Amino acid sequence: MDALIGIIYMLANALSMIIIIWFIIGLLFAFNIVGRDNQFLWQVERSIASLLDPLLSPIRRVMPETGAIDFSPMVLILLINAVLIVLGNL
Repeated sequence: MDALIGIIYMLANALSMIIIIWFIIGLLFAFNIVGRDNQFLWQVERSIASLLDPLLSPIRRVMPETGAIDFSPMVLILLINAVLIVLGNL
């Protein structure tokens, strides 16, 4: 049982890191530090977005519109951490 919880912890931490990397790449594009013509980062960002979209879509439907700022990645990280806390208390 401890091994299974350890694997879940590693996967949850990896998912949190992927969300943070996706956010940072989005900031690089938003502030024109890296142009959209950088095909490598564009493909990485699109790949991560396609992986995260099934997880973020339900959160986006529940959350109110906030304009240009998308808080759903932050909510997903908070939910992941809440699940890890619950698993840690089992």
